[in-house]
Amino acid sequence: MESGLREKIEFALDTIRPYLEADGGNVRIVELTDDYVLKIEMMGNCGSCPMSSMTLKAGVEEAIKRAIPEITRVEAVNLTMA
Repeated sequence: MESGLREKIEFALDTIRPYLEADGGNVRIVELTDDYVLKIEMMGNCGSCPMSSMTLKAGVEEAIKRAIPEITRVEAVNLTMA
């Protein structure tokens, strides 16, 4: 992943990190695929919270896509989506 794109992603994640950290969680970039799917790891309480799938879609994915529209999807590598 090019460093400029990684910086944009980190900047977008920083806009929501205070909310995740307030609940004892965080998020980490795992990879960006060739077809612009961002894979992340939900960490701390976010990895086990029943609301994590909603946090991922409504919070993390929304912030990322708003900042970097070319990203098509955000997936958590450690969550099982219901």
